[in-house]
Amino acid sequence: MSTTLESLRPLLQRHGQEHLLRFAAQLDSAQQAVLRDQLSATEWDALAGWVRDYVLQAPRFEVPADLAPAEFYPLQPRDAAEADLYRRAVATGWDLLRQGQVAAFTVAGGQGTRLGYEGPKGTFPIGPLSGKTLFQWFAESLHRWGERAGRPIPWYIMTSPMNDAATRQFFATHHHFGLAADQVTFFPQGTLPAFDYQGRLLLADPGQLALAPDGHGGSLKAMARSGALADMARRGIRHISYFQVDNPLVSVVNPYFLGLHELTGAEMSNRSLPKSEPFEKVGAFCRSGGRLMVVEYSDLPRELAVATDAQGRLRYLAGSPAIHILARSFVERLNAGGAFSLPLHRAEKKIPYVDDQGHIVTPAKPNGIKLEAFVFDALPLAERAIVVEAWRDDEFGPVKNATGVDSVASSQRLLQERFARWLQARGIALPRDGAGALACSVEISPRHWVTADDGQQLSLANLKVAPGAAVSLP
Repeated sequence: MSTTLESLRPLLQRHGQEHLLRFAAQLDSAQQAVLRDQLSATEWDALAGWVRDYVLQAPRFEVPADLAPAEFYPLQPRDAAEADLYRRAVATGWDLLRQGQVAAFTVAGGQGTRLGYEGPKGTFPIGPLSGKTLFQWFAESLHRWGERAGRPIPWYIMTSPMNDAATRQFFATHHHFGLAADQVTFFPQGTLPAFDYQGRLLLADPGQLALAPDGHGGSLKAMARSGALADMARRGIRHISYFQVDNPLVSVVNPYFLGLHELTGAEMSNRSLPKSEPFEKVGAFCRSGGRLMVVEYSDLPRELAVATDAQGRLRYLAGSPAIHILARSFVERLNAGGAFSLPLHRAEKKIPYVDDQGHIVTPAKPNGIKLEAFVFDALPLAERAIVVEAWRDDEFGPVKNATGVDSVASSQRLLQERFARWLQARGIALPRDGAGALACSVEISPRHWVTADDGQQLSLANLKVAPGAAVSLP
């Protein structure tokens, strides 16, 4: 006999969630089916623990007694042996790309709400002159990398249930930005229910739970659940180049990074940035119990955040910009048996909900808890993990806020400064004002470059730039 909504009442009673059925009699059959399916998919065995550990209290991070800064491969090699390793890494990375053993993976479940934009964040325009969207920016970059590698690079994009249909339609409308349709694979991440402060699940409307994406850590389960991992195995993919959709400066694949990952036998590799100041809002790479881990900026005690070494540099210097390489075999190992889960993180949010009278309420201040998993919490599960330093201005310019830090303007400024450095290296100095800021606008399409030394593809001999001009190489 098939499950009915009413047959779930004893289960809800046992968990103190019977209020979720208070409008059941008012729902039509289709609405009842939606709510039934959502309730049936809820992880009831884990629910009580979530309420106890994350909802009724804010978890406290206990600093391990042996916590220490993580070692990392620095930008400049420290000796001849490391210089040789770096050279071999670049060659190895290119071999992996030419052999078709690398896939790009973009976490793109977010909406553009914080940017004042309606729609998936990946559809937000970021090109300083062209207005190309984040998705187009990455697609053109992957096209160029594929040309250099001599074969297409598969691209996996994790959406959310909230933006999956819109994202697929966007790519279809734009003919996948010149990529083959079978080169791009979409799959949605999972969701977790939202709670009020008493641990009761919230309804978004009388016939639907209030659900939220389960965080970028949910990607590790979603890859397996969706069949993406199996598809990677079928294609011969061994390494997954992970990045988030809001960072247009990122190298979507990077031979040097891939090569170090391969040569060191790492299961999970990580780019790091030198923190700009002790309290920059990035997690810090640390070690404890012989394992690599990330400690969130809000959890790192002040005395550790400001601690310096003999050269006056921060001891906990290596910050995480959420750029990783995952061995496919590692993700498969985590999902073997189906019992894998990462720790959850608590966020107090303004969550629209249905009140006892059936009215939808849009709160003006936080009224509940959303839970999410973070991918960096998989680090302690890796048998071997490494950290590789990146130059911030070449790899990190996120678009998170409408104004200020990590905003559209700051990201576009970093993009243009990178283009200016490339042109300067080829003898073309762009005009600057008295404060040293660019006095013109410039954009070079990712179709024209892969790395900073790839500019031989450009015809620049007669390029002259006047103050106030706009230079575009589409």
